[in-house]
Amino acid sequence: MKKAVQKRTLATRAKLIESAWKIISSKGYGALRVEEVVQDAAVAKGTFFAHFPDKDALMEIIIGSKIDTHLDALERQTPPENTDDFIRYLQPLMLFMTSERYVFDVILRHSGAAAKEEIGPIAQTFDRQVRVLAQWLSDGPYRKDVPAMILAEGIQAFAIQCMALHFCAINNELPIQKRMKLYLDAWLCPQNVS
Repeated sequence: MKKAVQKRTLATRAKLIESAWKIISSKGYGALRVEEVVQDAAVAKGTFFAHFPDKDALMEIIIGSKIDTHLDALERQTPPENTDDFIRYLQPLMLFMTSERYVFDVILRHSGAAAKEEIGPIAQTFDRQVRVLAQWLSDGPYRKDVPAMILAEGIQAFAIQCMALHFCAINNELPIQKRMKLYLDAWLCPQNVS
């Protein structure tokens, strides 16, 4: 039988996460240091590591919750009627995911693409995003010769590609939104591409 987590343990973990959010809001994600988190939370460094194996584990929770907030907003949207709507709806999420190179790197490491055995908060958001996109696609005026889940996975892959190229000095001349428009027009509406 699994042992119940003590209230004190939950409170300490919440305090560490709250301290991390405070530091992130003033310095950014990449500037967060474990030493600052434990100092702000008034706990020992060992306490931090009793809750999180490393800084990345803490950041996965924090970044995953921020992505979930964006996905909450996406779920409230009416299905996009065209690729411009798709891009407009996805833009806040993509802006967050590219807000810092560090954020994007953490997202990629924890997306499930790195063949991690554990399915964490970020990997769960990737699954959730595909389900939201698939619902939009099944309700919208898009191609029907490919299952909506496959189309949704393609959109997610194109978004990751656009964001990765945003950080690439050789290929970052085209803004994310314009590159995404090219991909989505070809993927979702192939009959309209010449």
